[in-house]
Amino acid sequence: MLVVCATPIGNLEDVTLRVLAELRAADVVLCEDTRHTRRLLERHGVEARLVSYHEHNEAARTHELLPRLVAGERIALVSDAGMPGVSDPGARIVRAALDAGVTVTVLPGPSAVETALVASGFGGGAFQFLGFLPRGAAALAALWPTLSLVSVAFESPQRLPATLRSLSSFDASREVAVCRELTKKFEEIVRGTASEVAARFAEPPKGEITLVVGAAASASAAVESEALAALAELVAAGIPRKRAAELVSSLTGLSRNALYRGSL
Repeated sequence: MLVVCATPIGNLEDVTLRVLAELRAADVVLCEDTRHTRRLLERHGVEARLVSYHEHNEAARTHELLPRLVAGERIALVSDAGMPGVSDPGARIVRAALDAGVTVTVLPGPSAVETALVASGFGGGAFQFLGFLPRGAAALAALWPTLSLVSVAFESPQRLPATLRSLSSFDASREVAVCRELTKKFEEIVRGTASEVAARFAEPPKGEITLVVGAAASASAAVESEALAALAELVAAGIPRKRAAELVSSLTGLSRNALYRGSL
């Protein structure tokens, strides 16, 4: 069995009881940086055999470990922070294990993506995760027009000022939240328009950054209009208005009550 384990994104107290139990039970624990993972294990009194598994040896390690999984070993997979396979190594061995008929289970836990999304105040509906933002002025300039939904991305502190200036030049009024050092001692959430936040971060900050970009105003209006049209079609087909509002809300993430009122 391959068990994918989410680990803390900062505060070591955020690890789940299930993950700690799995790390104790596993025959081997695969981790990006053995020194980093050992600090987590020592903090919670867990002893485990650690084997490095990172972007530079991912292919070789997968080839080496797959026969052991097939033979029945229990292997836990962690990354330095968050969920393996989400902008971290792990997807390769998960795919290989599934293709080989090995059981793969995922233990949920801390996520910078969801933490930042909720902290931004832009959540509650559809959103997209971009991973790490592209480098270079041209690539960023090409990206902004494609972002109609709320978008969550990782960015380095060194590149953050240029990224915010680029977004501000495209749409100065777009809502933005910079989430810095999530769950750590110096956690900071800065919200505002792109121009306001760009001014706040004229110089590179310290720490890890998760950036949340609000939905485009025109896109939000278009989604609501399409949702109301879909609701009207359901009502015309004989579905009770309340039930139709529930269905459209579940598909779009828009407020059920707002859809109901808007359809009257």
